[in-house]
Amino acid sequence: PVVAIYSTFLQRGYDQLVHDVATQKLDVLFAIDRGGVVGPDGATHAGNLDLSFLRCVPHMLVMAPADEAECRAMLTTGLKHEGPAAVRYPRGTGPGVAVPTTLDTLPIGKAELRRKGSRVALLAFGALLPVAEQVGAELGLTVVNMRFVKPLDRELLLELAATHEGFVTLEDNVVMGGAGSAVLEFFASEGVLKPTLLLGLPDRFQDHAAREELLAEAGLDAASVRATVLKRWPALATPELKAAG
Repeated sequence: PVVAIYSTFLQRGYDQLVHDVATQKLDVLFAIDRGGVVGPDGATHAGNLDLSFLRCVPHMLVMAPADEAECRAMLTTGLKHEGPAAVRYPRGTGPGVAVPTTLDTLPIGKAELRRKGSRVALLAFGALLPVAEQVGAELGLTVVNMRFVKPLDRELLLELAATHEGFVTLEDNVVMGGAGSAVLEFFASEGVLKPTLLLGLPDRFQDHAAREELLAEAGLDAASVRATVLKRWPALATPELKAAG
């Protein structure tokens, strides 16, 4: 079965998700629309909490696509997966990438290395991948499209930890208990001690505004993310950025 539902309305069905689906490991796919900020729909329709309340449920497969092609692949993956699965995507249209006509699946728990850089790795979950790619290109950083919030690509994370001095996670979900927290929990379990910035939505309900405005207010636009990264690692600034002040 497939449940197509707004993120905010899934909050009302959390009891059913846990007791009627997850405990029995039923093959149910949750197609979760309006994940993250929703702009003019307001705080009651925001899906800022779903990654946090989904990833703590046993047996759940949790995915966050970066574009419409990946969303199609994740929906196919979830539909063929044995057990409960969730695909969480934002309000509105995707960036406009070509969508394959074939119903391809993704390897479970495997991220995508989008850019090989140095020193710091940007780990993007879902729709904030373009922001990570812009900042990564400007500062020469590694960029990863994480794809899966649960399970994480543990093998890749350990490889990156061995070659990078720090990490930045990006998600349009509250920081508290979100995808970035999952990364830190994994690092802690493996004894990995690396400076890690968790960038996400604030611990409050946001007002009405365009999605882009709300992301900028939360410091999740490219300019804000770049400034935050440079504040933590000033040595990453290029001569051009230093000249620009």
